[in-house]
Amino acid sequence: MSIDYAAFRRELEAFAREACPPEIRAVVAAGQKITKREYQAWQKILNDRGWGAPSWPVEVGGTGWDIRQRLIFEEVMAENDCPPLYHHGLGHIGPVIIRFGTPEQKARFLPRILDGADWWCQGYSEPGSGSDLASLQTSARRDGEHWVVNGQKIWTSHAHEASMIYMLVRTSKEAKKQEGISLLLVPMDTPGITVRPIRTIDGWHHLNEVFFDEVRVRADNLIGEEGKGWTCAKFLLERERLPPANVARLALMHRQVSALLQQAAQAAGSRRDFGVLQHKLLLCEAELQGARVMMASATDDLIHQRPLGVQPSAIKMTCADVAQRLTTIALDAVGPEAAHRFLAEAGGEELPAATWIQNYMFTRARTIAGGTSEVQRNVIANALLGA
Repeated sequence: MSIDYAAFRRELEAFAREACPPEIRAVVAAGQKITKREYQAWQKILNDRGWGAPSWPVEVGGTGWDIRQRLIFEEVMAENDCPPLYHHGLGHIGPVIIRFGTPEQKARFLPRILDGADWWCQGYSEPGSGSDLASLQTSARRDGEHWVVNGQKIWTSHAHEASMIYMLVRTSKEAKKQEGISLLLVPMDTPGITVRPIRTIDGWHHLNEVFFDEVRVRADNLIGEEGKGWTCAKFLLERERLPPANVARLALMHRQVSALLQQAAQAAGSRRDFGVLQHKLLLCEAELQGARVMMASATDDLIHQRPLGVQPSAIKMTCADVAQRLTTIALDAVGPEAAHRFLAEAGGEELPAATWIQNYMFTRARTIAGGTSEVQRNVIANALLGA
């Protein structure tokens, strides 16, 4: 049966307008930090509607939507200032559990991802093991019916508010680096876990160090085979960069262009040159249109099960670069007189200028997180030039 995509879009638009609470949409529209509270509230609303996991199979609580429907969903929700789906549970570890988990693990973990009861963080990077993730040293040794974990993770987003962490651990030092790694699911309230915040220049708390000191984890929290965690990690990373993960960012950035044009218009009567700002914004919009064309091409490849090639890397790199330039333009639009103001210093007031400044600081990391732009350029060059 053919799908009426136009009718589907109208259904989504009506739902977004009616079901997403105004206070949540206001946070997204203003560019403020979306917290666990907004994410979980929206996840419950979506799950009650049966839309809690657009990319999951029907048999585990998903929608059964095709790829084009998933892309339309992401785009419409972003266009209507609804929060994006929280990626760590729904987009990352959930699909890994579906692919590699036992029936018992699926029954235990997936429903709590769907309804937002569990809030996940990712334990991958370590001091000295970022780009070379296979060199990680956090260890897990078997002791009867438990794994005993020791080590440290770093740059762990949301660890301070997470209830679960999925983490790569070294279970063998005898095999090759990749073959001695396993994937373990660990409750964050387990004795021996210490979380320390990492201060960042944006003033928002999202990064942490996580320390593990003789942390005992039940043995059946290991996903997949022992020593095969690298296979799970590659599966996760491949899906992290699929088009559905990027389309919401593109739609959000289009919304930012509109908001910035309004901001720049307000600055037109000042000494700042509105024409220059508008020209820069139009260049950003042109690049976003190019990224949308790449997205459409990648979507068609997914639908017809063709290799994606370097398209995910190109889209990711473009989005990161444009996000940084947009917030740089925003900083020009609000002007130097606002550059010293942060929300934390404004007595809790939600000042648009301060929010843009925090977003400017936050987007400095966009060309690093999820794979640096330098690495993406190498991936693209190697594929195109055969280097």
